[in-house]
Amino acid sequence: RPLNALLHGAFFLFFYDEEDKSMPHTEFKTEIHSAGGPGLFIFGRAEESGERLLSEYRGKVQLIYLDPPFGTGDSFEISRGQKGKKIKIPAYSDKMSDGAYMEMMKNVLELCRELMTCDGTLYLHVDYRMAAYLRVLLDEVFGKKNFVNEIIWAYKSGGRATKHFSRKHDNILVYRKGRSSYFNIEAVGIPRGPERRNHMKRHVDDTGRIYYSIRSGGKLYKYYEDSLIYPSDVWTDIEHLQQRDPERTGYSTQKPEALLRRIILSSSKEGDIVADLFSGSGTTAAAAQKLGRRWIAVDPSPAALMTLRKRLLDNNSDASLLKTAAGMDIEYLQTPALGKIPGITVQRTRAGLTATPDGDSLAYMAAGRLEEGRFITETYDTSPHPGKKLAVADDRHAILVSDIYGNLSVWSDLG
Repeated sequence: RPLNALLHGAFFLFFYDEEDKSMPHTEFKTEIHSAGGPGLFIFGRAEESGERLLSEYRGKVQLIYLDPPFGTGDSFEISRGQKGKKIKIPAYSDKMSDGAYMEMMKNVLELCRELMTCDGTLYLHVDYRMAAYLRVLLDEVFGKKNFVNEIIWAYKSGGRATKHFSRKHDNILVYRKGRSSYFNIEAVGIPRGPERRNHMKRHVDDTGRIYYSIRSGGKLYKYYEDSLIYPSDVWTDIEHLQQRDPERTGYSTQKPEALLRRIILSSSKEGDIVADLFSGSGTTAAAAQKLGRRWIAVDPSPAALMTLRKRLLDNNSDASLLKTAAGMDIEYLQTPALGKIPGITVQRTRAGLTATPDGDSLAYMAAGRLEEGRFITETYDTSPHPGKKLAVADDRHAILVSDIYGNLSVWSDLG
């Protein structure tokens, strides 16, 4: 499959018929799921999603986290297992010219400002390549007075440089929209614990609470064991994801949920809207879902859509996450193209349609119905394997499948 087609979001739609192997095309632009949310994924480019987002969310988004391309000049992949082997699937290209990159980011940042609440906050995650340029751009869009923090996320990951000091940190630039922003440092405090610091003496007060004390400048300072320590603007306690971390999705630039949890907890409340316009592996949406926030995610990569759909639906399969299931919508800025993908057999019976994977190329299949350009999911399988069937019996029945490359295919009896 051509790389440029994958990176520009080429999808294929095919309707099966026993007699002529085709049926009239039914417009299809939205997937509606009863689980995976509460959230909205828009398949499209961040800078092209403004009209859709502003029509519903202008001034309503409490927190925006952006993890855009870093200006590396490279292409990135997602790793998927297939019959014991790892295959590489294109995720996104980071080969824009500096001028095109800055123009794109200006459009995105201006969109973010329009989407944010009056006390909303933006976190822009970059590294040494673009940090200085984007700091100037942020000053222009949000105003210098609305700069809040430059967070240094320092991590220990593989590889050490010999011609310069190893580059082992990212920069997270934090800006508010207006004079003040919602911020709750208590939500991200860490208990001090029993570790003794600076030769302090251990004591137990009248209520049984343990504390440590030190005298300095004629004053006595007490630090209780159960009191909270708050993060500074240098974060060294959140590790980069290791290769075998169970949280890994195969997305090469995936960030750890712990990083997003700290950001979401400190700068939003339960029920608030959290947005990520460069969704990638879906970490922001996954963390927001677990913390009771609503989420918006945007990305033009089929690999990102495939990863987020599976990750969010699998999260919802854990009953401990949410007491009641909340829906996820997936919207396509443009109608998917027509075509057919291999790896699936669909049969019509008197009871309805039955789909059976023929090989290992499928990543997702769902049974539901088509209504006015919407595929409404009723049952789904995020880990199909050869021989595993999915059936639907209804007068409006349809079956949707996605392969490991993110291509879509839909079968329906609708004419």
